[in-house]
Amino acid sequence: MTTLLSEPHRAAATGLAARDATIARLAERYGLPTFTAPSQTAFAFLARSITHQQLSTRSAEAIHGRLLAALGGEVTAPGLRALPDDELRRVGMSQAKIASLRDLAARVDEGALALDRAVLAAQDDATVVAALTAVRGIGRWTAEMFLLFQLLRLDVWPTGDLAIRKGYAAGWGTAVPSARELDVLGEAFRPVRTVAAWYCWAVLGQAPGPGIG
Repeated sequence: MTTLLSEPHRAAATGLAARDATIARLAERYGLPTFTAPSQTAFAFLARSITHQQLSTRSAEAIHGRLLAALGGEVTAPGLRALPDDELRRVGMSQAKIASLRDLAARVDEGALALDRAVLAAQDDATVVAALTAVRGIGRWTAEMFLLFQLLRLDVWPTGDLAIRKGYAAGWGTAVPSARELDVLGEAFRPVRTVAAWYCWAVLGQAPGPGIG
């Protein structure tokens, strides 16, 4: 996969480093934030995210590989809707995940959830999160990963991610904050909290972030 450093991300990181000594120190050590260029459709990203829930990466990738094979190499809403439940169970999907995939596919196929990039580009972060979390099985964390790695938004602060909280503690030399505490601490990084999130992952050796991009 190709990593990228967009001009907005470069400007955001440079600007934040100029006003935050810790970010400046981390930037000197880890460089400027890079992200993996999106290599799959928005729908495929969300379907894969559902597949990965509560599984090890190895197990989830095996199941996802079988799902891809069953769908002829492309995960689409019409393709998923046409795949029988028995086939989804055969590839390793639980009944809960089948229900989530069915809901996602139906909403997209019937127009209730728009995943066209032009439409998404016109929506603010809160609107995107609200639309995604209305889907069965998609929570705020998944929606935030979508903002980060599919839409490359600049002001995402996923405080529900334990790695972010641990990375903040290590990078800023504090005790591991709660999600609520980190939400408040993140105010200092607006309107480019994505930059700070990247450095939290970088401190733990996980940059550019979780392997779901």
